[in-house]
Amino acid sequence: MVHLSTVRMFATAILLSFLTLSAHAGHHGSKAMKDSADIVGVAAGNESFSTLVAAVKAAGLVETLQGEGPFTVFAPTNEAFSKLPEGTVENLLKPENRQQLVDILTYHVVPGKVTAADVIKLNKATTIQGEDVAILIEGNSVSVGGAAVTSTDIEASNGVIHVIDTVLIPQ
Repeated sequence: MVHLSTVRMFATAILLSFLTLSAHAGHHGSKAMKDSADIVGVAAGNESFSTLVAAVKAAGLVETLQGEGPFTVFAPTNEAFSKLPEGTVENLLKPENRQQLVDILTYHVVPGKVTAADVIKLNKATTIQGEDVAILIEGNSVSVGGAAVTSTDIEASNGVIHVIDTVLIPQ
């Protein structure tokens, strides 16, 4: 059972995280959010997701993530991608590694719109890739597959984005 004080603290953390992300998004990121762009449009409008957007394009997933949805995306930042061993991103972007890239990216997507308020009620979520990703709540911190959730509930016309600090790798 979730206590009301925990929900309030989590809601405050969500609001502060969203305001911080909005402040860092710059003109294009803010415009994308105001126009209620699809998930790809919102991500493309924020420089922090340029590696993710490049990967989505290389994997051929742009049309999918621009589709009706709704989708929930646990979106790793450029900084998250930089934590991978040197050369990993470049290798994954090669055409011969497309399926591996698709598997990794679809492991970051959950069907349906799962808001932060929903996430805190879960201990796992089934990804589009097919595997479950673990959700852990410790105090005011939430992690998905071991990645810390740093911002939540970034609205898109076809779903919601939650920002994570680590790239999730399926088993």
